[in-house]
Amino acid sequence: MKLGWQPKKWIEKKAKRGMRGHPVGTIAFYGPDNRRATKAAVCIITTPNSEPFEIRRWLCETGDLRTDEAVSLEIATFLRQHEVQSVVAAKGIFGCPHEEGIDYPLGESCPNCPYWAGRVRWAGPLDLI
Repeated sequence: MKLGWQPKKWIEKKAKRGMRGHPVGTIAFYGPDNRRATKAAVCIITTPNSEPFEIRRWLCETGDLRTDEAVSLEIATFLRQHEVQSVVAAKGIFGCPHEEGIDYPLGESCPNCPYWAGRVRWAGPLDLI
């Protein structure tokens, strides 16, 4: 029995293949702690060293976006529309879903996400899908 297109598996397979050229799609997840992703940000980079061409974000109040099949479908569709050749996606959560300078003052910790206060989210190995 043929299962049909599985967006999450397509994303994982594309990410495991490594750099295959541009455009590149990047996927990052953010959450109030390191267990639940409440924000996903997907960016399209069209050429090396270029600014992001387009960024799209998904938000949820409950649940985890990493396991949401509808969001996986939307992310995969977005990446396919831009004909990405490569995908870079982290398994873990990058940090707080709130934006510094927008949701809280620059240089301060987010008052809504105490888990991330004082943590350097970009340090250590980057565990990719």
